Amino acid sequence: MELTAANVAATVNHNEIPVLVDCWAPWCGPCKSFGPIFEKAAKELEPKLRLAKLNTEVHQQVAARWQIRSIPTLILFKQGKEVARISGALPLPQLKQWLKEHGVN
Repeated sequence: MELTAANVAATVNHNEIPVLVDCWAPWCGPCKSFGPIFEKAAKELEPKLRLAKLNTEVHQQVAARWQIRSIPTLILFKQGKEVARISGALPLPQLKQWLKEHGVN
C-alpha cells in the first residue's frame, strides 16, 4: 500500500492491526534493494500486520512530521502511535526478528 498525505492518517491511526511503514525515496540505493524484501515481508506477514510505503520525496510534509532523517526508515505503529523505528535496509530474517521484539509475530 502506498501512503499519501491524504490517506496516511486513516491508514496509521484507524487500523486494528499494527502498521509498518517503509519511508523511502526513488533515488536511494538501499531503499531500492530493500523494496523486494519489504514486498516479501508483506506477503508473509499480512493480515496480522499491514505494510505500507511512504515516498519521502513526494510526501515531504509527512516525512517532516515524522522527523525522517535517513532512509530507508521503518516505523512501526500500533493504534496510531509510533512504537518502534529503525533505519537501514534489513535482511528479511532480521526484519522479522525486529518485529518480534516489538510484539509482532
